[in-house]
Amino acid sequence: MLIKKPADLKYSDVTPKAVYTNRREFLASLGLAGGLAGGLLTSHPAQAGTKLEIASKSPFSTTEKINSYQDVTHYNNFYEFGTDKTDPAKYSQNYRTSPWTVSIEGLVEKPQKIDLASLMKIAPLEERIYRHRCVERWSIVVPWAGYSLSALLKAVVPTSKAKYVAFQSDYDPKQMPHAYGIQFPYVEGLRLDEAMHPLSLLCFGMYGETLPPQDGAPVRLVVPWKYGFKSIKSIVKIKLVEKQPACTWNMMAANEYGFYSNVNPKVSHPRWSQEEERRLGEFRMRPTVLFNGYEKEVADMYAGMDLKKNF
Repeated sequence: MLIKKPADLKYSDVTPKAVYTNRREFLASLGLAGGLAGGLLTSHPAQAGTKLEIASKSPFSTTEKINSYQDVTHYNNFYEFGTDKTDPAKYSQNYRTSPWTVSIEGLVEKPQKIDLASLMKIAPLEERIYRHRCVERWSIVVPWAGYSLSALLKAVVPTSKAKYVAFQSDYDPKQMPHAYGIQFPYVEGLRLDEAMHPLSLLCFGMYGETLPPQDGAPVRLVVPWKYGFKSIKSIVKIKLVEKQPACTWNMMAANEYGFYSNVNPKVSHPRWSQEEERRLGEFRMRPTVLFNGYEKEVADMYAGMDLKKNF
C-alpha cells in the first residue's frame, strides 16, 4: 500500500471533501479568517476550528496514513459528554472553552495560573502525527499540534521532591449534563520522567486547527505509547507531587486499568486480548505493537521493570 509522506499530505486528502470544504466555508462566514493574533487567526484561541500557526513538523511523526477528520471527531471517549462513542460530538458543541486557565502547582518553584493564550506561547507549536491506541482495541493516526510537555514543566521548575505529575480535567455539571459512569473530575498521572519525555505532548490542536470540544478542547495531553485514557482532555490543573497520584480508571477498576497503561500486546485486559487492534476505517485487525510502536524511544524508562506486574 502506498502511503504519502507527511510533507506531501494535505488535510483535504484525508478528510471527506464535503466536510473539509463546508467547514471552512462556515468558518469564513463567521469571519474567522482574519489576521494573526498571538499565533492564531483569531483573538479567541479557544475557538474550535481556528487555524493554528505551526512552526514545524516533528521528526517524531509517523508516516502512516492519517485517519479522516470525520473518524477522529465522531468516535470518541469523553465521559463528561456521555458514554457512547458518538455522544461527545453530539453533546459537547456548546462547551465554553474561553476564557480558560490552567493551574500549575505543587512541588514547583514557580507555581502559576496561566491563561490559554500565554500557555500556547511557552514553546513553538509542532505538528506531530502520532499513532493513538485505545484500550478497547481501536486505533487512529492523528496530526496533533502542540509542544513537549517538558517545556512547560521546565518553566515552572520542579523541586527535587517532585516524582510524579497529576492532571485534572474540567468538570462543569451545567455544561455536562450527560456526564455519568465514572467519578468526576477526571484525573490522570504520569511519572515525572514520562512527563518530561519529548514524546509527551501538551496538545492544542489537530489537523492544523484548534481542538474541537469532543477531542479535548482547548488543551489536552497526548502520550502516544500509552492507552488513550492516559491522554487526559480539557486540562485545568497540573500538579507536581511526590507520591503516585490517583487516576480515574485505576480507581474505578484497578484490576483492569493500571497506573502505567503502556500499550502491550502481551498483557491482556481481563475481558479481552490486547494482541490485535482495528484502525478506524478498516475492517481487518492488525497486530498490536509494544509501546504502540514507540519502543525505541521509551523502552529505557522501563528497563528492569516487570511490565505485567506494572501494567
